[in-house]
Amino acid sequence: MARAMLEYTKTVLKKVSFDTKLFCKELKKAISNLLPEEIEELKLWLKQFINDKPELQESLIYLKA
Repeated sequence: MARAMLEYTKTVLKKVSFDTKLFCKELKKAISNLLPEEIEELKLWLKQFINDKPELQESLIYLKA
């Protein structure tokens, strides 16, 4: 079940990546719903995903908290 939530989160983030504010909102929501080990995996995925999307770089601040 938990694994499914992480995959769902990745899918949602991919779909909303066109809008920075919406992306950040969904990322904050995901961080509050995922387990700590899933958040670590999400961090790795996110860094790779936004590597070529400079407009989404600001979302990394939510992972520092």
